Amino acid sequence: MAFRRHTLLPLDDCLYALQPGIPHLSRSALHRCLQRHGISKLEDVGSDKPRRQKFKRTPIGFFHIDIAEVQTAEV
Repeated sequence: MAFRRHTLLPLDDCLYALQPGIPHLSRSALHRCLQRHGISKLEDVGSDKPRRQKFKRTPIGFFHIDIAEVQTAEV
C-alpha cells in the first residue's frame, strides 16, 4: 500500500514493479488488495489532473474518432 501511495502509479505499472519481489502476484489479486484498502482509484489518492469532460452531444449518425501516430526510435 505504501508503494502505491508513494508512487501514484497505475495498477499495471504497480504490478510490473512489484512482481519481481512477489512472483505469484496477479493483476486481479493486486486490484482486490488496493480496493480493500480504498486506494484502487488514483483520483481518491489525490491526483492533480483535471477531471475529463464528456464529449459534446451530437445528433444520431455522427461519431467521434481519435487518431494517433506511434513512432519508434528506429524510424
